[in-house]
Amino acid sequence: MLTHLVAAALAATALAVPAAAPGAEAPGHEPKRHVLPQKTHFDLQAHRGGLGLTTESVPEAFAKAMELGVTTLELDTQVTEDGAVVVTHDRQISAQKCRDTGPAFPGDPEYPYVGGYLTNLTLEQVQTVECGYQQLPGHPGQEVVTGPMVELKDVFALVEAYDARQLTLNIETKVEAGAPEQTAPRELFVRRVHEEIAAAGMEQQVTIQSFDWGALMEMHEIAPDLPLVALTNHDFLEVGEPGASPWLGGIDADDFGGDLVEAAASIDGVVAVSPVYGFPQNGTVGQEGFEFYVSADMVERANAKGLEVIPWTVDDRATMEALLGMGVNGLITDYPDVLRDLMADRGMRLPKPYTED
Repeated sequence: MLTHLVAAALAATALAVPAAAPGAEAPGHEPKRHVLPQKTHFDLQAHRGGLGLTTESVPEAFAKAMELGVTTLELDTQVTEDGAVVVTHDRQISAQKCRDTGPAFPGDPEYPYVGGYLTNLTLEQVQTVECGYQQLPGHPGQEVVTGPMVELKDVFALVEAYDARQLTLNIETKVEAGAPEQTAPRELFVRRVHEEIAAAGMEQQVTIQSFDWGALMEMHEIAPDLPLVALTNHDFLEVGEPGASPWLGGIDADDFGGDLVEAAASIDGVVAVSPVYGFPQNGTVGQEGFEFYVSADMVERANAKGLEVIPWTVDDRATMEALLGMGVNGLITDYPDVLRDLMADRGMRLPKPYTED
């Protein structure tokens, strides 16, 4: 049934129905009597569709996350040489995740494509590659689902097929500010992502995140109503170093005392900060040498400025609990099932699960 649904969604050519506001019903239905206060909402984000459960960024991963019940599908995008917006975390086609099946046309001098940069390959070339063919190390429960790299519009069609109107898609414009030649130019990248969002009528169901704050500024110029999320891994702030970090769109973090919250709040359209939760990046609470980057003070100051704090990427339940104790507004996780169980145990409001329409 899921395979049938995914195939139908990928074949869909109709534009998506404009999204209803959270808590609203479809036309012709009576509105809900009440919605719980915003402070009771917690943003459960399935990282790359929940890569701990399914090989990443395939339609089946996003479908599984919707059926489980998450607030947000987190996903990454790249732009091909001919302007297609594809869903993938990596600017280079990864041999760990994808394998070549044959050239797009006989004698293609750019073949093999694995290892190539997406910005230098056409959609036709990219879609010959078979992805998700093996489990990633460290994710023994990951279901292996194999298929071609999908486009952003395919994910939008899948969300429409599930009639998931209260779901958010947190879309990363994965511009590589530290090596700009390795991804599509910032202006083109941002414009193409926005065009796909607008064509699908998904403006009310998306947030745009980026480590490249210049891309956030560019998106705000194009679409000032889209909510933006400032990603960082802390090192990108380049605190104490001369000049502005290439990742901050011309902002010098030292002008804000090296403070993430103050720097991000200076960008028009930013509604949330999404920092790495701690160091080392995959560390866990109680582990020797582990240190949280996020703190209760960070959350309090951000919330006072109207910004949410949604750390990435937290997979350990005890570490999730510690962050919840700091008052974070959401978490990005490879294991949305673990976070959902934790939320249930704490009596928190749970996101709506979706089934086929």
